[in-house]
Amino acid sequence: TSLAPVGAGLALQPNAMTVLAEMQLADAVLAEGHQVGRAAIVDHAGRALGGEIDLEVLSAAVGAPVVAIHRARLHAVLHRAIRETDVTLGSEAASIDDTGGDVVVRCRDGRELRADLVVGADGLRSVVRRHVVGDSEPVYSGYTSWRGVTRPGACPRLTRMTEAWGSGERFGMVAIGRGEIYWFAVADAPAGDADHDAHAELVRRFGGWHHPVRAVLEATDAAHVIRTDISDRDPVRQWHRGRVVLLGDAAHPMTPNLGQGACQAIEDAAALAEELPVDGDVADALTRYEQRRIARANGIVLGARRFGQVAQWRHPVAVWLRNTAMQLTPATVAARQAQSLWRR
Repeated sequence: TSLAPVGAGLALQPNAMTVLAEMQLADAVLAEGHQVGRAAIVDHAGRALGGEIDLEVLSAAVGAPVVAIHRARLHAVLHRAIRETDVTLGSEAASIDDTGGDVVVRCRDGRELRADLVVGADGLRSVVRRHVVGDSEPVYSGYTSWRGVTRPGACPRLTRMTEAWGSGERFGMVAIGRGEIYWFAVADAPAGDADHDAHAELVRRFGGWHHPVRAVLEATDAAHVIRTDISDRDPVRQWHRGRVVLLGDAAHPMTPNLGQGACQAIEDAAALAEELPVDGDVADALTRYEQRRIARANGIVLGARRFGQVAQWRHPVAVWLRNTAMQLTPATVAARQAQSLWRR
């Protein structure tokens, strides 16, 4: 198993970029990505739903930019930063035992890993979370997603980040550097539904939407389209048990509607690192970490869930009311909401 250059894109908002700046990594991330200057929500025909947001001005007030980047290039930057640290790949956790001197992680390949502390950053269906919280399956949102990245230079340059809202469907796109565009599509669908031909399905659904949606889809290799059902979990008030602690989607899985999933994981990592003592009580450090992070992250989980529910409205009257309300809302309101997300 290797760290292969796979995945799609993501947007690192100023709250995450501030953390990366503190780690002396912001310049490297920006060099591998693209600073996003403007953003807008539009309808399927490209008509504005509310004012366009000047992200450069807004983010300057916070002191860090919005950077869109290919996930694989972000991984590469982070991997280079820990180049002197051993990284073992391909060991899937099966169970955890925290009853003896060390925390023991038993892997599916039969290996046992021993540590003073285990950080579970193993995502939506976290094995570590089951040890800490013991909860059930994730909550399906009712909508699925497709994601992809265009071939370098195969599509016209984007001047802004957009998300288009239709009836139970959405399509967003943003430049991520190196002549590539990251795009995502969202549609109401039964859980576990599958495509015979995902690329053809996307062209059928979105090919008639505003320019350059069809061109972006046609500039994407069909084999590299990723489909994922969108799920989250109800927030919990406990992220650690003994010397085992959760981080990122393992702690607070959220729908991607506010673009804060990776950003909140980065905030978690910084807070946990700051609280862990060189010498001292790990349990107290984990409690402080929870106290710093739980309210903020859980609030964003619920906010993203509500945002997605409204964005996915499909009844014609509801869609008209939503779009009209957005058009009547001053751009300053959206700007204030964005800046409130960026304050750690």
